[in-house]
Amino acid sequence: MITLRKITLENRRAMFNLEVSEDQRQFVASNLSSVASCYVLVTNGGHPFPFIIYADEQPVGFVMLAYGTTGYEEPSIAEDNYCIMRLMIDKQYQNRGYGREAMRKILEFIRTFPAGPAHYCWIPYKSDNIAAKKLYEGFGFRDNGEVFNNESITVLQL
Repeated sequence: MITLRKITLENRRAMFNLEVSEDQRQFVASNLSSVASCYVLVTNGGHPFPFIIYADEQPVGFVMLAYGTTGYEEPSIAEDNYCIMRLMIDKQYQNRGYGREAMRKILEFIRTFPAGPAHYCWIPYKSDNIAAKKLYEGFGFRDNGEVFNNESITVLQL
């Protein structure tokens, strides 16, 4: 069973040790970098939501969500909407359906509107990341035609 859990003193090291495969590193920042980005967002008035993805009691991945404007340059869809900024499943746990189940949990969480109301969830991704595109499309995300910082923007109406 997949769950999203807050980062704690007890589980932070396990989260920092999660990695994607070598050929996927071009698509996603390290978890350490993502947690640092969360700190920057919080200290600048942003609303980040970092979670460790667990399969039962085993940490298998990481997700970083944000609400509204983040202080970074952003596409037009960002204001008052949710973004899945990072999503990764560790190389040891890929191809087991964890990414798909994690996405279900992520969207379930977003639809509770924890930081405020929204009409959309958006995800920036590199267009050559075919596996990610396929995952997102399976949940109804559709590219909105915008390319921002060399990443395609895919959008889901909530």
